[in-house]
Amino acid sequence: MTSASASAAQPAPGEGNGAPRHVAIIMDGNGRWAKARHLPRVAGHRRGVEAARAIVRAAGGLGIGVLTLYAFSSENWRRPASEISDLMSLMRRFILSDLDELARAGVRLRVIGDYRAFEPELVRMIDGAIERTAANRRQTLVVALNYGAQDELVRAARALAAQVGAGALAPEAIDVAAVGAALDTAGLPPPDLVIRTSGERRLSNFLL
Repeated sequence: MTSASASAAQPAPGEGNGAPRHVAIIMDGNGRWAKARHLPRVAGHRRGVEAARAIVRAAGGLGIGVLTLYAFSSENWRRPASEISDLMSLMRRFILSDLDELARAGVRLRVIGDYRAFEPELVRMIDGAIERTAANRRQTLVVALNYGAQDELVRAARALAAQVGAGALAPEAIDVAAVGAALDTAGLPPPDLVIRTSGERRLSNFLL
């Protein structure tokens, strides 16, 4: 998603009730969970989807306005082809099984990262889900797909450089706000809390 497709700034549903405005989750440890139980890795990913489903519901009930899930990083392409295929199948299944519930609950889906690198059928499904929920305002569910924060920063720098080259932006006008507006996360509040489900303390190129 480019800055041109980023939406307007979010309201702050969490303000006043003690809930954080934005919680971001690095969904990690599914493979190790499965291995510890002598199960295939895909079983861990399926359990991860179930956990994500429960978290989305709970976040809405707590008044958390924005929930970001790190679902597929740009580094995940290094995994075995069979595991990547399983992950793509789980993404399709999530859209098919959960989109109606998200729409009824007033949840808007937003995607960060270069998800158009996925196969065309999945891209069409993601685009359709984004369009269908675009008017919802109760909560925003941000899913990071083929996402890496360093790549995001590079794309933002290139977009700003192109504006400067076209004469639409003066170099001295590039400030924190201009960089923020060029990011995939434009219009979203910064995360108040980042959780890594495996318990490790690494950002793994997430929302730098």
